[in-house]
Amino acid sequence: MNSEERRERRYQRRKAARKRQRDKRLKEYDDFDQVTDANNLILAFRKSKSGVDWKASVQRYEMNMLRNVNNTVKSLTAGEDVSQGFIVFWLCERGKLRMIKSVHIKERVIQRALCDYALVPTLRNGLVYDNGASMEGKGIHFALNRLEAHLHQFYRDNGFSNDGYILVIDFSKYFDNILHEPVYDILAQNFSDDRILNLAGQLIRPFCAGREDGLQISLGIGSQISQILAIRFPSDIDHFIEQDLGVHYHARYNDDSYLIHQSKEYLWHCLEVLEEKFREKGIIINRKKTQVIKLSSWFTFLKWRYKLTDTGGVVKKPCPESITRERNKLKKLKKRFDAGTVTFEDVRCQFDSWEGYIKYGDSTRTVENMCNLFNRLFVLPENGGNYGAHKVQKRRSEVRGNADTGRKKQSVNPVRRSDPPWD
Repeated sequence: MNSEERRERRYQRRKAARKRQRDKRLKEYDDFDQVTDANNLILAFRKSKSGVDWKASVQRYEMNMLRNVNNTVKSLTAGEDVSQGFIVFWLCERGKLRMIKSVHIKERVIQRALCDYALVPTLRNGLVYDNGASMEGKGIHFALNRLEAHLHQFYRDNGFSNDGYILVIDFSKYFDNILHEPVYDILAQNFSDDRILNLAGQLIRPFCAGREDGLQISLGIGSQISQILAIRFPSDIDHFIEQDLGVHYHARYNDDSYLIHQSKEYLWHCLEVLEEKFREKGIIINRKKTQVIKLSSWFTFLKWRYKLTDTGGVVKKPCPESITRERNKLKKLKKRFDAGTVTFEDVRCQFDSWEGYIKYGDSTRTVENMCNLFNRLFVLPENGGNYGAHKVQKRRSEVRGNADTGRKKQSVNPVRRSDPPWD
């Protein structure tokens, strides 16, 4: 037996092992009865109401939960069309209008059950490890941490040098350009139960209803089934990047992705090849936001600015737009606070949320300045407008003390606002 025959036998063994694993997954999740199980539907409702249980429609559903679940089981078992249309509204995000198609609570429960007990456990196995977004344990911080890990690994593999480039790719109207036919093909490749395929089709087809051109295209933002399908849709291109193009420092977060390589010319070549691949799927690359940048210069990924230093350190800072937006928001909340339409606790919760997000990067001075603005705007004058500022000075002295004694310098925790002194 020569080397080629041994290589072929190893390949066949790996192929057979992958088929056994796939058959095992299908046996467990390719089962429509898991979706129609009443206990699973109740659990799906409890997850679906999280964060929206204040809505009247959710409360009405919960008041008659057992009856609603029983009717859902009967409808699914009978193969009836469970789609109820959408609640369409526009959301202005950072100055960009987005049309959101929100589903009714009854359909949301069905989508949750279908995704949790069929789609997600099956489709996530075809994803590369660095594919994040809308997956448990793979949120925005996962994607940012993977970028930092890739930068460190590239620095070591590149002879401890930051001489390299990054290709940042952004899609234009990603959800609106997803073709339905390839999505159906992906589902057919992973599921053999026709009832699951039929239910998924009932939930996908309404997204293109009412189009004048009659094209079966678009997945709406705001629907759970849209999220998992949007992640899985270009997954074969992710494998193509790593296996055929040979770029291993690569990750994708929904419609944002990056490739890291030593050669700028090779990254431009990769972009030309990928643009053709994406065009075959109906995906359009946004050329204005797609660029090749030197790693030693500032580049932006997921609203964070990164730079790889010549010593291998990764500097990450928030985008100036997010800081300006929060500063303007605090000033607007000040007017509503003075008018009595919002409470101090409401403002503090909003600011704590922003602070927890912004502290992820190298933003100690930014957070400190924003905390000082918060104190000036929302702390009573008799407290000097500086409530809690002594904590910043205390932390500064602790950091200086650690540095003087030769211990590792600790990060500065900015002002933490406790209950106001007048409560």
